[in-house]
Amino acid sequence: MILRRSILWAVILCSAFGASATRATENSTSPGSAIAYVGGYTGKEGQGIYAFRFNAQTGGLTPLGLAVETANPSFIVLHPTGKYLYAVGFTGPLTGPRIGLVSAFAVNPVSSKLTLINQQSSGGGGSVRITINQAGTYVFVANYGTGSVCVLPVEADGRLATATALQQHTGWGPNQSRQEGPHAHSVTLDSAERFAFACDLGIDKVMIYQFDATSGTLARHGSTVLAPGSGPRHLTFSPDGNFAYVISEMLSTLTAFHYDSSEGKLTELQTISTLPSDWKGINTAAEVHVHPSGKFVYASNRGNDSIATYRTAPDGRLSLVGLTPAGGKTPRFFTLDPTGTWLLCAHQNSGTIAVFKIDPDTGLPKPVGAPIPVPSPTCIVLRPETTQ
Repeated sequence: MILRRSILWAVILCSAFGASATRATENSTSPGSAIAYVGGYTGKEGQGIYAFRFNAQTGGLTPLGLAVETANPSFIVLHPTGKYLYAVGFTGPLTGPRIGLVSAFAVNPVSSKLTLINQQSSGGGGSVRITINQAGTYVFVANYGTGSVCVLPVEADGRLATATALQQHTGWGPNQSRQEGPHAHSVTLDSAERFAFACDLGIDKVMIYQFDATSGTLARHGSTVLAPGSGPRHLTFSPDGNFAYVISEMLSTLTAFHYDSSEGKLTELQTISTLPSDWKGINTAAEVHVHPSGKFVYASNRGNDSIATYRTAPDGRLSLVGLTPAGGKTPRFFTLDPTGTWLLCAHQNSGTIAVFKIDPDTGLPKPVGAPIPVPSPTCIVLRPETTQ
């Protein structure tokens, strides 16, 4: 299916390489082109956030170079207007204490370059994931290292104000090496943005908060407990908002829930493995997304290095369609374009990104061309080229 320009978004992909990384040469004004940005870890090769032009008709990517130099932009998100981009990062070593920072950047719609506006503390250490509300007035940050979540207001010019909320998690899990304390990994809002759901890998819980959009505060509402030692990582909702899916890193499982939006309550329906039945190696599950049609759910495996495709039933339960090789090592992140035509997968440890086209009948992703080399990519986001 050809993407209509009015809904075309670009994929953010991280590449410090030149034209040799191009799968195809595309004209910057060709129909169906969009801008793509990618964040990742910096160090020996990576320098920050990189931009590509994405051809949504062919799946081709043309590198546009470094969009901005910044330290460890491991997760990035766009403002709903497309005018600003926000990144979590940290100062300190890759192993050891890390001070969490959130950076705000202005997007140049002509050159696709990013310009730093300001930075704010994340209120904790080891910030790993960021999201933004539909109005673009608040960003939500999960601090893995210290097991907390915070809310930062977004001002009219895109800059970040100081935190209006900071919730510290407590507790531990049965895995002493990884669950000695709380490790918040993500924050997700429901469609009405009344409730915020924070997956905490360290305590095997999804913490549920009431969100006040006027004050930017979080009030504890409850929690949902997952299997001991499972390590819940990310949560996503179905397009109709009736179901939620939580991927658990440590046990490599995907749990389906019915969601009562009036009560902010999750009721477990099913837990299913993300791995083939004969898998014997070490694996940690990573990312989960629902297809825009609501017909399919996708999950990534690090170790097995695959993307699992599930078909959804009317009651929200899942059945495995198949597992597709991810095209590289350690698929930490992948994203779908809003039409559900393309899937882009970032391989952190092989330093590559692969593009897949989704079969509309089976939901299975099929690779398009060879993976593109990039340094330690960990996040992909989408931006319409027409955004001003």
